[in-house]
Amino acid sequence: MTYNACASQIFFIGLFGATEFFLLAAVSYDHCVAICKPLHYMSIMNGRVCTILILCCWTSGLMIIITPLSVGLQLEFCDSNAIDHFGCDASPLFKISCSDTWFIEQMVIICAVVTFIITLIGVVRSYRCIIRTILRFPSASQRKKAFSTCSSHMIVVSITYGSCIFIYIEPSAKEEVDINKGASVLTTSIAPLLNPFIYTLRNKQVKQAFNDTIKKIAFTLHKSKLNQMKMIDLLLNIFSKDPN
Repeated sequence: MTYNACASQIFFIGLFGATEFFLLAAVSYDHCVAICKPLHYMSIMNGRVCTILILCCWTSGLMIIITPLSVGLQLEFCDSNAIDHFGCDASPLFKISCSDTWFIEQMVIICAVVTFIITLIGVVRSYRCIIRTILRFPSASQRKKAFSTCSSHMIVVSITYGSCIFIYIEPSAKEEVDINKGASVLTTSIAPLLNPFIYTLRNKQVKQAFNDTIKKIAFTLHKSKLNQMKMIDLLLNIFSKDPN
């Protein structure tokens, strides 16, 4: 992989990663409005507000990564061009750089922590209002339905924030990055793969379609097994007949 391709990959990974945290905070605010002020939801979360929220999330993600990325492009690499990672990432690049990476390491950590704290505060504040509202519901079925609405988002938040903690738990990028490699696979591959299932399987129509598909597969396998048994019985009858 060329230097420009690697830099582009780092840019998009950083942009998508940072933006995801802000989007998670925006979704938690959306859930908060839907549960705490359901009668005013359409007026509060109108199309203009949703567009502004999305643009703010992408702009915030870009502003967070632009400074450390600009500094990182000035790093020098001496001998090795092989990185100990599945793809181009900041930590393995710092490891093979012959420049002093202390300053940019601290900058990356500060940007990550700022993003983590700001978005986490938004998520916690939203869910604090949600929980307080849900606990005031008179019916247990209403409380269960409200918690079920937020469960998918809470699972994704737990996976995203948990993996982020592991990525930045080590003090220096020049140390071993085995933990970071595993956490990176979780955030870049496993979590995005699970997201469609986590979100869509809460939908009744999707669950019904999934159950229907499973039943069709089971019926097809059962029918195929019956046909095989009939064929075996037919062959046994043919070979068991008296040749006279």
